[in-house]
Parts: sequence; C-alpha cells; structure tokens
Amino acid sequence: MAAALQPEPPDPARPRYSRRPFPPYRFVPGRTPHPRRDPRGHSFGVPEPKPPPPDPERWRENEDYLYGIDLFNFAYWWECHEALEGLWHAAGHVTPCGQYLQGVIQVSAANLQRFMGRLETARRKAEEGLARLEGLPPEYMGVRVEDFRRDVRDYYESRRDRPPLILLQ
Repeated sequence: MAAALQPEPPDPARPRYSRRPFPPYRFVPGRTPHPRRDPRGHSFGVPEPKPPPPDPERWRENEDYLYGIDLFNFAYWWECHEALEGLWHAAGHVTPCGQYLQGVIQVSAANLQRFMGRLETARRKAEEGLARLEGLPPEYMGVRVEDFRRDVRDYYESRRDRPPLILLQ
C-alpha cells in the first residue's frame, strides 16, 4: 500500500475557530511543492506575516492565533508552524507566551515528522514541545494545558491512534 501524500485531519468535522481559508494542500517535504520556495507553492511570493506581540488575555480576538490552531487541528502542521512562528517571535522567545507558542510549534513539527515515518525525530520534537508547556497556568490562551500535554504524551506513547487536537475553551 502506498503512503498517503498528505495527512488527514483527526476530526474533519471539527468546528473551526477562524474564517481564514485553508491552503489548497498540506505541505509534506518530498511529497508536495514547498509552499514558499517552489513557484507552484501555495504561499510562493506571499510575504511572511509580521504580527504584533500577542496578548495572552485577548487570544479570542487574535485571528493569527485562531488560524494557527485551526491549521494544527486540521493536520496542516507545517502551515501551523509558519502561522504561529511570527507570533512566537513577536511574543519573545523566553516569555510564557513565547514558550507556549514554541511548544505548540514543536508538537506540530513532531506530528509532521511522525506522519513522514521519522518516529525518533517525532518523539524528540514532541518531548521538546511538552517541556516548553511545563509551568504554564492550567489554562493558557484558551487551552487546558495539562489535557493537551496528556493527549500529546498518549499519542507519542501509542495510547491513542489519532494526533491530539487543541481544544479552545
């Protein structure tokens, strides 16, 4: 059986948090055109976003954040990384918000690595992401942090068969 070209979302019927349209495909290295470098890429020629620093208390109003969460939940893991990276840089890498965003980015990268069959790299990335989420308040930017961490651990320890979702409260 041939490997799937792109990952499928864990719950395709899941409600979305943003209205921004999804890209026409999910980037998977070696399988689909690189979004920024390939002229066929879905983001070729589109400038990288430079969002203002996110306010963790006003996450419901942050369209870039909500879109990044949608991308994560619908298995656009490379695109999630790209969407949240600008927020991470704007937040500051060592702030609680920066640590949270980097944790989500790393779990997203882990999910893509796992889909590509790079299990050891995926586990390492997931552990790095989980470590960044330690010490945050129980609920941060709409996420029940310990529930998300548990779901990630369960996925990477094979106690669940579908990637975790980020459920905003």
